[in-house]
Amino acid sequence: MGRFTRESFIIRDNDVLRDDYQPETLEERDAELDEYAAALRPVIQGWQPNNVFLYGVTGVGKTAATHDLLKELQESADQYDDVDVNIIELNCTGCNTSYQVAVNLVNEIREPNHPLTNVSSSRMPISETGYQQKRVFRELYADLEDIGGTVLVVLDEIDNIGSDDDILYELPRARSQLDLDVKLGVIGISNDFKFRDNLSPKVKDTLCEEEILFPPYDAGELQNILRERAEIALYDDVLEDDVIPLCAAFSARDSGSARQALRLLRKAVDIAESEARAGGDAFVTEEHVREGEFQIQRQQVVEGMHSLTQHGQHVLLTVCQLAARGETPERTKAIYRRYQKVARKNGQEPLKRRRVHDHLSDLNLHGVLQLVDSSGGRGNYNEYDLDVSLSSALDALESEFGNLEGIRELAKKNGTLD
Repeated sequence: MGRFTRESFIIRDNDVLRDDYQPETLEERDAELDEYAAALRPVIQGWQPNNVFLYGVTGVGKTAATHDLLKELQESADQYDDVDVNIIELNCTGCNTSYQVAVNLVNEIREPNHPLTNVSSSRMPISETGYQQKRVFRELYADLEDIGGTVLVVLDEIDNIGSDDDILYELPRARSQLDLDVKLGVIGISNDFKFRDNLSPKVKDTLCEEEILFPPYDAGELQNILRERAEIALYDDVLEDDVIPLCAAFSARDSGSARQALRLLRKAVDIAESEARAGGDAFVTEEHVREGEFQIQRQQVVEGMHSLTQHGQHVLLTVCQLAARGETPERTKAIYRRYQKVARKNGQEPLKRRRVHDHLSDLNLHGVLQLVDSSGGRGNYNEYDLDVSLSSALDALESEFGNLEGIRELAKKNGTLD
């Protein structure tokens, strides 16, 4: 069989298993959708919109729920002559300040082909540098007023701005403070639970009129989501009974993310499809799921290591050694002591403790390590543990450090090799 034939033994429509697929209905989120719709209901009455703040981990339906409800809201508003609803959406990835968010909103509105804007074509996009923040905000308010009617500004992944939350204070107050001829509402979406807690009190009072938590999916909910997708994406009778429960269990144990569960199912299906094309059975088994999980975690470590210096790799090797001994999660202080020995053994002068802490933070950011909040007799402190399997981490490290069989044997002895 050629490499690029259309013959498929297991997969009917692979797109259905992708992150960006939009099902007709959002599964397992009825309660959150009802609460969200209630928060948006003043819009259809022609009243001032509520400001809404959504939060929850990645992959639990916040953005999908927003798209579904705003589409339904606009369709309903079209039935009324006295309601004009306009939506401006911005993903704040890459925006580290309120200034950058405001600039990107202005430029989003001034896009020549933007379907929702009535802004004069003579207004040109503005540069991300060279303006005072007050000037950018004035430009934004003028554009919003030109759009008119009811404008809902959706700021997805707004936690990227960190503590610089001026935009979240200024936008909700703009209509009352500046007497703008527009009904303005803000919808903020955050993947970071701590972001809401760290907002300044004045922002909480304005932005968080309506707060909606999207909790992680549990294993049962994830199974239902996966089954609905699999019925469309795969041919009949190609899944072993344990495949979907195992995919759901892996994700529920980790993050409760539907995105993660779908990615694992897709990887398992791809492995089984490749075997079927080579003459194997057209059937997805539990072993395919476990191999898929291993490959995903190994790739996660490899991608995380690409950004690491040699000392960063030594830090990861240190945590692997501690994990093999059953000593994780462990505090930064203990990790640093062992790291010093690892660095010297590999011919490197150890870094200062602060720099090791930075490397631990980088590994946490890339999903290789997890940060565990703990407490003891002396108060709260942080501990680190692997966020991937020890086997996948060692596999990735062996490309840099050679054979690490000694650590594997130690882990087997201690029952810590997964």
